[in-house]
Amino acid sequence: MAITRDEVANLARLSRMSLSDAELDALAPQLEAILGAVARVSEVAAADIPPTSHAVPLTNVFRADVTRPSLPVADVLAGAPAAEEGRFRVPRILDPDE
Repeated sequence: MAITRDEVANLARLSRMSLSDAELDALAPQLEAILGAVARVSEVAAADIPPTSHAVPLTNVFRADVTRPSLPVADVLAGAPAAEEGRFRVPRILDPDE
């Protein structure tokens, strides 16, 4: 299936892209090559091969959630440039009326 220059121009219009004549001429054979590669992959996929999401099996590598003591608040805030009421003080970035 050959991709024509007019089809590329239509795709560009639908994508709201502005392409020059040279770009339209260059993209047509590139898109045709991409579609050919996808068609070859579709031919290889056999019905007897189960679909997979990963090449190797995955296992959960997360550790169990365990509650542990953290640093004291005073130690954490000691390194902060500004603190207020036991929290980090940061510059306001949003308008309070919004």
